[in-house]
Amino acid sequence: MARDMSDKEILKMELDQLKVEVNTPRIAVKTTAPEIIAFVEGLSAEDPLVKGVPEDKNPFKEKGGCIIT
Repeated sequence: MARDMSDKEILKMELDQLKVEVNTPRIAVKTTAPEIIAFVEGLSAEDPLVKGVPEDKNPFKEKGGCIIT
């Protein structure tokens, strides 16, 4: 996409993006970190990566074994 655009158009896009970023409200990490931790801990009981997947609902379990004769 950038190959089809002139340098002026690319610089205008970058300037527009910087204007958007300047107007984005900032929040301190010390304020948001406890909220994020509480959110993650609240959902950890349902997380299959933490809790695991029951064998009967696991779509990736092996259907059968390999027999070498």
